[in-house]
Amino acid sequence: MKAAPVADYVLGSAEGEHYRLIRQGRRLGRFTEHLFREAGIGPGQRVLDIGSGVGDVALLVARLVGDAGSVVGVDRDADGLVKARARVAEVGLNNVQFIQSDISALKDERQFDAAVGRFVLMFQPNTVEILRTISARVRRGGVMVFQEANWPAFLSQVAHLPLWTAAASLVGESLRRGGACTDMAPVLFRGFQELGFPTPSMRLDVPIDQGPDTRRWLYDLLLTMQPRMKDLGLTCESIGPIETLGARLEQELDDTHSFAAGVGLVGAWSRKPESRG
Repeated sequence: MKAAPVADYVLGSAEGEHYRLIRQGRRLGRFTEHLFREAGIGPGQRVLDIGSGVGDVALLVARLVGDAGSVVGVDRDADGLVKARARVAEVGLNNVQFIQSDISALKDERQFDAAVGRFVLMFQPNTVEILRTISARVRRGGVMVFQEANWPAFLSQVAHLPLWTAAASLVGESLRRGGACTDMAPVLFRGFQELGFPTPSMRLDVPIDQGPDTRRWLYDLLLTMQPRMKDLGLTCESIGPIETLGARLEQELDDTHSFAAGVGLVGAWSRKPESRG
C-alpha cells in the first residue's frame, strides 16, 4: 500500500515541524528507550526504523545496538532526512543509514532483527497492511515494536484544566479529521494478532512532570497544526488568541498548582513466529 504523500501528512514537513520533532524526541526519549529495552532491542542487532523523520528514534536505537549493530532509517521526507544525517554525523555514529522511501517501495531486501517506530502507524490508513509489509523485512524470531499515541490517557490527566482540555480536544479532532488515529491501543492489540503474531505485550506511559518541554508541547503541536485547521473545518475560537495561548496554558498550570502531562504513549511488541506452522 502506498501511504499518503508527504504534503498530505496532517503535521506537515516544514522546518518548524522538524525542530518540534527534535524537542519531542528529547521529551519522550526515556520512555521510548525503556520500551525498546523491554522488547529486547540490544547489542549487535540490525534494526529497521520506520518513519525516521529527523532521526531521533534511529539515534536512540544506534546507542542500544552499539558498534556491532546497525540501524536503517526509512522516511519519505527528504528535508527531514538531511537533518537526520547531519545529526548522526555530528555525534560521530557510523552504524546508521537513512533511505528516502515509502516502506512499501524499500529496495533493501536484507532481513532485520527488529523493526521499530514511534508515532508512525497512527498516520497510516490501514495499520494491518502496513504491519504486514514491515513484517516481511523482519527475520523469523525477530521483534516488531511500536510506540503510538493514546489521546484518552492524556485527556484523563488534564480533565481538571479547562484550557488544556480545550486545546487538547482541538488538536485531537484535527488529527482525526486529518486521518490519524488517536487511540492506538486496540489497533495494535488486534493488528499483531491479525498478522498471525503472538498476542503483543503492551504498556501505557503518560509523561508527567514540570519541565519546560512538557509544559509547552501541546502549544508546540497546535502551532504546527494551525495552518491546516481551516482546511479541516476547525477554528481556534475555543482557545482564544494563539499569540497568548502558550503563556495561558502555563499560567493555568501555575494557578491550579498542577503538573503538566504529555500524550499517552502506548507501546506494543511481538515476535515473528519462528515457523510457518
